[in-house]
Amino acid sequence: MSAITAINGLLPVVFWTDALIYLLLACIVALGFYVRRKEHLLIGWRRVGESRIGMAALTVLLTFVAVGLLDSLHYRQQLEGGRDQQSQYAVEVLSLLDTIAMPLKKRTEKTYSAPFALDAYAKETVELPDGAQARVLPRLKYGGAHLKSPDDLTRDVATKALLALLPAALLWLGISVLVARRCGTSVRGGWKDGWQRVWRGETRFAWNAVLITLGVLLALLIPLAALSDSYHVFGTDKVGQDVFYLTLKSIRTGLVIGTVTTLVMLPFALMLGIAAGYLGGWVDDVIQYVYTTLNSIPGVLLIAAAVLTMQVVIDMHPSWFATGAERADARLLALCLILGVTNWTGLCRLLRAETLKLRELEYVQAAQAFGVSRLRIMSRHILPNVMHIVLISVVMDFSGLVLAEAVLSYVGIGVDPSTISFGTMINNARMELAREPVVWWSLVAAFLFMFALVLAANVFADAVRDGFDPRMRLRPRRRPQERMA
Repeated sequence: MSAITAINGLLPVVFWTDALIYLLLACIVALGFYVRRKEHLLIGWRRVGESRIGMAALTVLLTFVAVGLLDSLHYRQQLEGGRDQQSQYAVEVLSLLDTIAMPLKKRTEKTYSAPFALDAYAKETVELPDGAQARVLPRLKYGGAHLKSPDDLTRDVATKALLALLPAALLWLGISVLVARRCGTSVRGGWKDGWQRVWRGETRFAWNAVLITLGVLLALLIPLAALSDSYHVFGTDKVGQDVFYLTLKSIRTGLVIGTVTTLVMLPFALMLGIAAGYLGGWVDDVIQYVYTTLNSIPGVLLIAAAVLTMQVVIDMHPSWFATGAERADARLLALCLILGVTNWTGLCRLLRAETLKLRELEYVQAAQAFGVSRLRIMSRHILPNVMHIVLISVVMDFSGLVLAEAVLSYVGIGVDPSTISFGTMINNARMELAREPVVWWSLVAAFLFMFALVLAANVFADAVRDGFDPRMRLRPRRRPQERMA
């Protein structure tokens, strides 16, 4: 972790996982500029953009990404009254998401409370005015504290939700008008023409699916955010933390596992897979032996051994970490490295098989006949022609990695216990299910958010696979006379 010069009493902090996320974003931007100059790649992405269900899934996925990026901008607050005229900063590392959701972070109750509850979930012994004692459900400190009577709960929730729908509708309408104006300009018309083209499905890009999905998300999230200011919409956990806040914090962990692990495993898979397929001989034998041996070891045992080894190293060197957040980030990074090292074998095998086919094609043999070096052939002729497989595999593996973190954290060999993730939430909910009455909301909230994230990733992966499938290019395109909007 590194710190940058303080700005307005805030000391920006960059974790290793943050730096890798920024690097991945830079790679995506660079890839976008590269694709714009390559017509054969644009054809595939245009087909992806035509998929309504794919663009709807991408809209949901980008919503999760936005939350994850807000949670990746970290800082430490300056403390008042520093010693010797020097600035002192708090040990706690906060993120921009923490700042936005600070009411959810600070409004902690004593213990469990159900969604939209006004009272705690467990009875406590209180002393009555006459000196007697009774077992009652105590009133929550923050949840619904503004209500004078419990009978006002339903009316207040309905009123706040309906009022929040108004800004949601205005925001959606503003975005829709901007999209319609852009689509109308592309055909030298006005925003009314663009509006008709969008909702008739006459644009190459599936704007209608994006706007419908965006409208549903705004209609859900903005009222949910408005209600969370007065209630615990998903209840609280054992120590009184708001479950909605925990689910929001878990999104970054899932995204880091899915993206940083991909960033780690790609170099192994690309270099070794292409080298094994093109060079052959003893190089192919050695690489096959490595990934066959690695696949023969039970994955969970290998990951567990590596995680426990890294944990011992971290425990033996406490001076390496200035804060607990830095220590937790180190374990998260270690988990990403371990998952990347153990998950490159499948993509490597696919790239080897594709390279074996490509090296027999005429343009590769012509390059060999002209004396082009092996390294140049692999980088210039083989690598660009296997990128569609890489892209499809990366997108499809993302959801599997998110689920892997949940499983590993559930069995205790995942992220640091202080790191909020879907796996730690599910692990903590395991004991809550044995209570009477059952505390179900932590498990349900983690399941719903993780289900939405994984489902969106899988559906978008299907759209990418169909868009880059060579057999799809032989089919006639939809409305070829229309220009892209």
